[in-house]
This record gives sequence, structure tokens and C-alpha cells, in this order.
Amino acid sequence: MPEYVIVVSDPRVKKSRVIPVRVVGLENLEYEEKHKEQRVFPIVKMNPRLIDMIKPELGIVVVRIWKNKAAREKVSFVAKATEDPSIDVMTVGVPLSFLTEKLGTSQTMGEVFRAPSFQIRVSEPVASRLIGLKIGDKIDGKLIGFPNITLEVRGGSDLAGFPMRADVDGSVKKYLLLSAGPGFRPKEKGERRRKLVRGNTISPELVQINTAIV
Repeated sequence: MPEYVIVVSDPRVKKSRVIPVRVVGLENLEYEEKHKEQRVFPIVKMNPRLIDMIKPELGIVVVRIWKNKAAREKVSFVAKATEDPSIDVMTVGVPLSFLTEKLGTSQTMGEVFRAPSFQIRVSEPVASRLIGLKIGDKIDGKLIGFPNITLEVRGGSDLAGFPMRADVDGSVKKYLLLSAGPGFRPKEKGERRRKLVRGNTISPELVQINTAIV
């Protein structure tokens, strides 16, 4: 049975406002396998005033925790924000099990901002409804839990990383002589390479589908 990771880019997010916050673990928030596998967004709690500062139209935020900022070591947590007026304005409540698993602590300092992109994993029956769609086709956002948006298929790739190309019809896999992406990044001007790519149609062999909100 097909299963896809749907990557959603939000072009409306030009530059996210990054807000420093205290990150606190809450025992009543779940962090289970369905969240780790990205099948369901975990929940974080935020004061309505903080949500208003970030303005996440879809409710999806990124909580970023720096393990070692000098070494650029970080843990990023994509979640669905819910309002909780009892939470301090500059605090984000996250699942306690997430913090203890990743950092071995119950609270730390971090940052929160509106997600410029996110991904969610889908299987049957949703996955089968995507088979046959082509690059440029539209998808109703309610298929992945967002009924008020429309997504456009922009590309995808299979398990080996071979990308879809709009100029190859169907779901075939074939070699093309490429001078630009997707599928090839020339290092020198005029460089061309023969590369294996996939066609412009979603098939069960794909593992990732790239989309954008339109």
C-alpha cells in the first residue's frame, strides 16, 4: 500500500518572526509514535497573546531549542498550537516526554515561530487518492486536515531520491541529459550530466510529495 510524506510549503510566510520563549514540559500533552512518525501533529499550549504575535494561520508553529548554539546544535519541534490563557505569555508548553527524551530536562529556553513549511505522513485511504495526480495539479487541503487551503503538486521523489520532473510525462523512470534541476546541480557553467529521474505523475513508487499552498 502506498504511503507518502507530504511536504507543504507556505509561500505566505516571507520571514517568520522568531520569539524567544521559555519551553516547559507538560505531563498532559501526548508525544507518541503517531507524533514521532509525523502522522499527527503534537500539541503545544500557548497564551493567546503569543499566538497573536506569531499569527500562524494554520496553527502550525516551530519550537526550536538550542542544545549548543555556538555549535549550531538544535532540536526543532513542529506542532499545532492551542490557546491556553493560563500559560505565561512568553512560555510554550510542550509534551514533557519530548523534552525528557531529547534533552533530559523538564524546561529550557528556546524560540517559537510560524512554520514556513511542514510535513505530514499519509497512508490509506488518503494516499491512494493522490495516485495519478501530476505536477501542477491541485489537492484539497482537507485531505491532510486543512480544509481551508488548496495545495499544488510541485514535485516529489522515490525512496532512492530520484526526483519527479514536469517535463517527463507519466510515472516512468528514465535517464535524461540535464543541465539544471531538479535532478542535477551543475558545478560549472554549461555542464550537463545524464541523470535518472521520474515522470510528472504520482505513483506508488514515490515516498515524498512536495506541495505548496496556493
